[in-house]
Amino acid sequence: MKAKATNSFDYKKFFEMLGLKNKSLQELKMFFSVLDTDKNGYLETGEIKVMLQIFSPNSRHLTDKETQEFMGAGDKDEDGKIGIDEFIILVNQS
Repeated sequence: MKAKATNSFDYKKFFEMLGLKNKSLQELKMFFSVLDTDKNGYLETGEIKVMLQIFSPNSRHLTDKETQEFMGAGDKDEDGKIGIDEFIILVNQS
């Protein structure tokens, strides 16, 4: 699950590797809750930056650029965070 080079993270490939496109709504919600480490119902930049480490503790942090790209793709209402509905849309359009 480790990204090989800085600025090489591709969230679409990440979702594909995890098989998220074929998951049920309930499974996607469970996956989201794992990423939502502070349990506030949103993915924020700090959580996105370290999300690879949730799956592989030795993985690197995402770069600021990678984090912003993920946020830009998922934050449809531009409130600075990704809610569950935005996350589901992001996964399904990947």
